[in-house]
Formats: sequence, structure tokens, C-alpha cells
Amino acid sequence: MSPIKKSTSPAKTAAPKNIHTISVLVANKPGVLVRVALVFARRAYNIDSLVVSPSVDPRFSRMTITAQGDPATLDQIIKQASKLIDVIHVSEHKHEESIEKELALVKVKFKSANKTALTKLLSRFHAHPIESTENTIIIEQTGTTDELDAFEEMLKKYGIIEMVRTGKVLIARGEEKT
Repeated sequence: MSPIKKSTSPAKTAAPKNIHTISVLVANKPGVLVRVALVFARRAYNIDSLVVSPSVDPRFSRMTITAQGDPATLDQIIKQASKLIDVIHVSEHKHEESIEKELALVKVKFKSANKTALTKLLSRFHAHPIESTENTIIIEQTGTTDELDAFEEMLKKYGIIEMVRTGKVLIARGEEKT
């Protein structure tokens, strides 16, 4: 098996120390999301991003929650969430122990005079044009949070009209369960 190449993107890959990524495996039932979110709210822990998706087994869903705050408080949140009905497993994932990605769709003002520079920028950040009109272009980019942040910063000079980001999704490296 050949080794997987590491990203050569221009953005940094180290996660900030106060950003936490939590994976929660839950029963795929109504009301579970609200109960998990309330555990965070009761501890005044703000959720920065939340992605919920089905797992391989349709009886379960995976929540990926990104939040900032005190690690001791997070430990309490994980313990409390673990006790909730319909929560199967909760764990924090360290940046080095997982693969993390986000998706962004960005609508930018488009001028034919900027086409060459914009094309180079898209190539540099491994982004792809999805649709364009005379005055706009919609771009898709997948990468780490830092890569998306850096790309967004570079696109500002072209005029960002609208942007949608998925929030972080992750999977544990190797044979470790997420």
C-alpha cells in the first residue's frame, strides 16, 4: 500500500489549543440533537459548528461538534453527554489523531480582467469553479479549517457575495474508532 501524501497547501495545519472537536455517536431519533446541544448550553459552552450525518448503520447518526473553551468544562460536558439516553459514544479528537475536513461554497464577483489571477488562486488552494455567469463565479473548496480561512481571506479582494461552510467533519486515523 502506498503512503498517503500530506497536504502541501499554503495554510497552517496546527489546530488552535482552545478549539475542541467532539464526535458523538447517537441513536438516529428525533430530539437527540436538542438534548446534546442543551448539555453544551447549560455549561455556557458555545458550539462553533455542528455537523450531523448518518453513519454506516442507519440506526445511528454521527455528530461532529467544534467548540472553544476550557478543557475541564469540556470533560464535564463529555461525561454528561455520555449519560444521555440515545447517546452511544462521545469523545474528543486531537488534531494529530484524526483527519479533519470542511467544505465551502463561495460566490464571488467575477470580472474577465481577473480571470487569470483567480484561476491561479483556485489552483493554489485546490478549489474548483462550480458555476459562473458574466458577473459571478461559485467556487467549491474542501480542506482544513485553516485552509478555508486562508482561501476566504484571499477571495475578499475579489468581493465575496455569499459563502456557506459545512463545519468540520472528521474521522479517526488508522484502526481507531471515531
